[in-house]
Amino acid sequence: MADEADGIVEAGREAAADVIELIHRVFDEYGFIWDPEDEFWDLLGDEYPYTPPQGQLWVMRNEAGTVVGSIAVELLDDGAAELHRLYLDAELRGRGLGWALLRSGEQWAAQAGCERVVLWSDTRFADAHRLYERGGYERTGERSLTDVNATVEWRYERVLRRNG
Repeated sequence: MADEADGIVEAGREAAADVIELIHRVFDEYGFIWDPEDEFWDLLGDEYPYTPPQGQLWVMRNEAGTVVGSIAVELLDDGAAELHRLYLDAELRGRGLGWALLRSGEQWAAQAGCERVVLWSDTRFADAHRLYERGGYERTGERSLTDVNATVEWRYERVLRRNG
């Protein structure tokens, strides 16, 4: 569910290149090594996971049309939804826009019948972790990736509704 008042709109595969540009800016901000061939299996691969009814991508654009925020959701086989690609340009953080993006993904997942949402976040994204924890997410796991940035990620989970 997008909230056009926040400038958040549903997007399709055609927005992938713009989302990749946003992610590149965030990687530069954090000093990460840029390796697009390894990083964008979901946005550029043959099996694009963000096509309804199995998933959805949202973007937020500035007045010039540049994508400045994004989030995607993918339905999982276990009744949960996984949030992906929550990025926001640095100068826009702290204004509630990350919260609006997060809630767009959660609302879509709830409408799809999901009971919970999960996500993985690089341990270096401290601002994002504060957002998740304020939003009711609990850290429930950790994994190490074999990418060029030696990424370690934390798993977060939030219950959307309870059975029964």
